[in-house]
Amino acid sequence: MSTPPPPRPRTRLYLITPPQVADKVAFAKTLDAALGAGDVASLQLRLKGADGLIDIQATRELGRAVTGLAQEAGVAVLVNDSPDLARELGADGVHVGWDDMPVKAARSLLGPDAIVGATAKNSYHKAMQAGEEGADYVAFGAFYPTQTKEGTLPAELELLQIWQAAMVIPCVAIGGITVANAAPLVTAGADFIAVSGGVWNHPDGPAAAVKAFNDLLDDLEPR
Repeated sequence: MSTPPPPRPRTRLYLITPPQVADKVAFAKTLDAALGAGDVASLQLRLKGADGLIDIQATRELGRAVTGLAQEAGVAVLVNDSPDLARELGADGVHVGWDDMPVKAARSLLGPDAIVGATAKNSYHKAMQAGEEGADYVAFGAFYPTQTKEGTLPAELELLQIWQAAMVIPCVAIGGITVANAAPLVTAGADFIAVSGGVWNHPDGPAAAVKAFNDLLDDLEPR
């Protein structure tokens, strides 16, 4: 009789900053409270300018305010789009977008120990390519409508199911995720759920959102 495979690890929360942060000091305090409210695997610094591209200076300023704080809480800090800025800030890695630097190039700049994640939108092929180039995770989505990021493509739950069944590289579900709609993504196979507005815009505040997400993930933990 063959031994059944062990259950996959519990899904974890992957935080993404709001697209703009006006008060870096106030945000750091809010983030500190949120990280203290429950398990958070990683924090992606993702600040965008009016042109939709990464705002390097704003990201630099926020990174200086929160990178050490997050890392002290055991949270991996990733910088969106810019391996150079990730290295400057002492972050744990980088997330490269659909049309950004190839995974292989980011890995070359940051070294073998850095975390390199890649956007795959709704493409299994793009995810496979990223994995072959050495990505530590791939991000699928948007699974729900989102106002946080432009240029998204709709993704189906089946993509998570297929990836989880065939691949060992972790997958992240992204796009309009809230406490109310996260459960199907978790049960379909998301190793991480990436959330921005669903935390920062939660009616009871970000700390309450982190706690609520973790309560949900605890209830859905594979047995």
